[in-house]
Amino acid sequence: MAWSLLRGGAEVTLVDVRPDKVAAGLKEGLIVDGHPPVFPPFVEFRDWSPPTDAIILLCTKTYHNPEILPRLGPNTRLVPVQNGFDPILDQRLHPTEGIASFVSECQRDRPVTRITRPGCLHIGARRNISGEEQIELAALAATLSKGSLFPVELVLDVQPYKATKLMYNAAISPLAAAAGVDNGELLTDSLAKELFFGLIQENYAILRQAKVGLARIGPFHPDTVSRILRTPGLPSVMAMFFRPSLRGTYCSMAPDIATGRTEMDAYNGHLIHLAGSFPCPRNRAAFAVIKKIVDERLSPAREHLRLMKTMIQKDTQC
Repeated sequence: MAWSLLRGGAEVTLVDVRPDKVAAGLKEGLIVDGHPPVFPPFVEFRDWSPPTDAIILLCTKTYHNPEILPRLGPNTRLVPVQNGFDPILDQRLHPTEGIASFVSECQRDRPVTRITRPGCLHIGARRNISGEEQIELAALAATLSKGSLFPVELVLDVQPYKATKLMYNAAISPLAAAAGVDNGELLTDSLAKELFFGLIQENYAILRQAKVGLARIGPFHPDTVSRILRTPGLPSVMAMFFRPSLRGTYCSMAPDIATGRTEMDAYNGHLIHLAGSFPCPRNRAAFAVIKKIVDERLSPAREHLRLMKTMIQKDTQC
């Protein structure tokens, strides 16, 4: 996003918590694989003073929010581009959010990234916004579009796109991270595919029973995806169709497993809370297994998927 804004003519400062990444950026620039570098200013987070007259794009994991948000004043022009739902962030009542359906994998110690799966950036209002806020939102979307490597779509209400992204992320991330596989293998391994399709269906049911609006991300609306998954034989056909687009794509939760912090609270945890008394055995099992892996410092392995299936069966029988 920073690369696109710079190419679109905006002034951009990158803030990162890692000194080695900042040092590499100052020396080598910001690099998107296959494109020439750009050279914006880089600042370490510990030395950063948020400007009062700038838009702050929050492009971090949700578990970093408690460290970042206290640094921002109540009137900060904040635009989060995050996955998942964080109650701490929601309390700020910021007007705008972005939801990225493309997948980008950045090196841990250098500001070098590559897009592993193409997709769109939806950006829009998350509440009723003023005329001034509408103008600012449109200008941001236009600047991103001008220099972007991905399509940018300005939408009236970003919340349905955020909910749909959650529907998919809360199925892909815990399974790929637990098993230690790339996203494409969720559609080749029979057990992973069973759990994957089951989680998507359960996530859809939770969101629908909670009367959460959903929007189309990718070729099909979630309503259509649900009908496909309920049609005998059709899911296997669709798996063959989508497998190439997921092969080699990056699961952002995978490197989190070793650090002891994941976004499960903002993904499956949010869905469990939203479900209330509505049955959600697959989300409970996914949440419990990832917690076990993290707490016990276990390595990703396919056996975690077998444990997940066993827990689902026990939960369903109760």
